[in-house]
Amino acid sequence: MKQNNTNRGWAVVASGLGINLALGVLYAWSIFKEAITESIHQGGPGAFQWNPASLNDPYALCTLVFAFAMIAAGRLQDKKGPALTAFLGGLLVASGFFLISRTTSYALWVFGFGGLVGAGIGFGYSASTPPALKWFPRERSGLIAGIVVSGFGLAPLYIAPLANFLLGQLSLSRVLALFGGAFLLIVSVLSLFLKNPPAGFSPEAEAPQDDQRGASPMGAATGGSCGDVPARQMLRSPAFHLLWLLYFVGAGAGLMVIGSIAGLAQRSLGDMAFLAVAIMAVGNAAGRVAAGILSDRLGKNRTLGLVFLVQALLMFAAVVVTGGDSALLLVLVATSIGFNYGANLSLFPAFSKAWWGMKNFGVNYGLLFTAWGTGGFIMSRLSQTLAERTGSFALTFVIAGTLLLCSAGATLLLNRWDPAPVKVSG
Repeated sequence: MKQNNTNRGWAVVASGLGINLALGVLYAWSIFKEAITESIHQGGPGAFQWNPASLNDPYALCTLVFAFAMIAAGRLQDKKGPALTAFLGGLLVASGFFLISRTTSYALWVFGFGGLVGAGIGFGYSASTPPALKWFPRERSGLIAGIVVSGFGLAPLYIAPLANFLLGQLSLSRVLALFGGAFLLIVSVLSLFLKNPPAGFSPEAEAPQDDQRGASPMGAATGGSCGDVPARQMLRSPAFHLLWLLYFVGAGAGLMVIGSIAGLAQRSLGDMAFLAVAIMAVGNAAGRVAAGILSDRLGKNRTLGLVFLVQALLMFAAVVVTGGDSALLLVLVATSIGFNYGANLSLFPAFSKAWWGMKNFGVNYGLLFTAWGTGGFIMSRLSQTLAERTGSFALTFVIAGTLLLCSAGATLLLNRWDPAPVKVSG
């Protein structure tokens, strides 16, 4: 029975990974943005006629809608199951792509990509991680969450070169329509394999009994005990608000770079700038898995503090690197930023599971995830605006680096709410 349950659990992990590989098209936005920019410069009938300062608006709104859709999607996932939730997500993403494939209107792109695609990604993403976590014991939460969400970060590895190739053969509208149809098919099929464990299933019973990490009560500060904490109680806890702020900074800093990486790479890579997007995706995905493994070993608090510290240093380094002509340095820094950004996406779900339980995980993590979307919206919009006014992203990098340094210190406060010290094996 144990082996059968393990196999079923890994099947759910693989399905969630596949769904995220499709929905991770969000991280390839900079490829589409460059196509729009080129159209604006060329002009003529049917060309995009947008204000350059607004180029990141669909992407920025997409991150915001994605995050807030996670709340409704989480509730639906908790009540109706992950399969239906993921299917609706695929349908919304496809609808958004089909809409923007037929227009150059700024308003319709904001609605189609920012609204429909954002909501669809939120529904699909919300449905992929919770069922996977439910099949495995608490001490493997970091690893499992890291594997599932790595698909989202890894997606640009194939989407960026594929989109670049297709844009050389077809119009942007045809490429967008193709993506919409493909994502609808892939997500619809894989959603059928997303299943919660049967009633009465307890992954903790199959875990080693000599390691009780996360098993002790957490006290009132986190919103309750390690049992199932309702959203209303969680929202009253100081731990939630600190985690929200940390997520806001960590996610916002990474998303502003991801949304503009193709443009940043134009100076040193030229027509091969899409490679920076693809290679950065490797770092993004690797960071999710690596942080999951490291947090299971060293603890979430220490891992998160280290991630913020390194990310801050990378942001300051980016000020110099993005102003130079070295393609190698640019790719190395961008990939490292992607690695540290990706770590957030495995650490914060693990915090949510350990502190507030799995019964209300969909809603609870959805509320925490609004920090990701809010950070992405504000930082992406700010970076594009400052870039247009100053001619570079240097000021944004300095602001992000300073916030990350402060956040690295703030992670020390999380120790007071840690459910139990993590055993570090030799």
